[in-house]
Amino acid sequence: MWAFCQEPCSDSPTPELACFYIVDTVIQKQSNPIGTRHFNGKDRPMIPETAFGSPRDFLNNRFVYAVISARARGLSLGVNMNPDRHCNFDCVYCEVDRRPSLREAKLDVDAMAAELHRTLTFVTAGKLRERPWYSALSDELLTLRHVALSGDGEPTLAPNFAEAVEAIVHIRALGKFPFFKIVLITNATGLDRPQVQAGLKHFTKSDEIWAKLDGGTQAFYSRVDRTDVPLEKVLANILLVARQRPVIIQSLFPAINGEEPASKEIVEYAQRLKELKSAGANIPLVQIYSATRPTFHAECGHLPLKTLSHIAQTVRRISRLKAEVF
Repeated sequence: MWAFCQEPCSDSPTPELACFYIVDTVIQKQSNPIGTRHFNGKDRPMIPETAFGSPRDFLNNRFVYAVISARARGLSLGVNMNPDRHCNFDCVYCEVDRRPSLREAKLDVDAMAAELHRTLTFVTAGKLRERPWYSALSDELLTLRHVALSGDGEPTLAPNFAEAVEAIVHIRALGKFPFFKIVLITNATGLDRPQVQAGLKHFTKSDEIWAKLDGGTQAFYSRVDRTDVPLEKVLANILLVARQRPVIIQSLFPAINGEEPASKEIVEYAQRLKELKSAGANIPLVQIYSATRPTFHAECGHLPLKTLSHIAQTVRRISRLKAEVF
């Protein structure tokens, strides 16, 4: 199944930098594969409903899914805010298949809320362990870490973003379940939208925003994220929100056609983080990781731990921010 461990980096200058791994041994064992994907030179079985690094289990839901996530350090319940797969990025490492016909055109907030309530009941009662995927996992891994606004596209582009946040906050306020934090996982391009700003007003100090930043120059950022949105827009939006509340930075660095990011690109990336911090951004953590799941883009590959550790060390040296490798 899934294994999760935490070990200090052997090449880290201090014990602060920790590496978190998720090892997937279930991919080759899943029944009913729906084809193959190319990854690191190999064709591998595709699993239904996978996106952004971890296999998702929808538990017969339309919008709410369970996932064991490295960056969540265990169980996360996700809300697919974009069942229409709408995204303004086309990341080289993205594994969302946007070709099949859509099952849903829009997030149904009422249906999502009912699914979340039912799934929280299921999870807190320990029923998840009865499913084969989770039977061998520890209690720690099956402890709910958060409810994430994420899914098949960019969640801040969902037209009913604020309503979705209100519905989730309402379920939490009922007091029927152990307190859970809400995490918005975003590419940051929509953080300045009025609908999003209205939704974020419902976030407590315990809730989190995880914002994507995959490069420090326009050229490298465009090569990885493949979007018309300028890097300056992403940086401005991160600063806008991070001056109001903490923002965790998520940065995925892939190998592209077997090439690692140039050292000068990593330095530029760390400089952008330093500039954000100097401008008043509250960034408690930078998450450094690479492509680990099958993707539709054959040019995308995984960086070795040594390279990721070097990126994290550069971030810490230049920006003086805390960095972790996943």
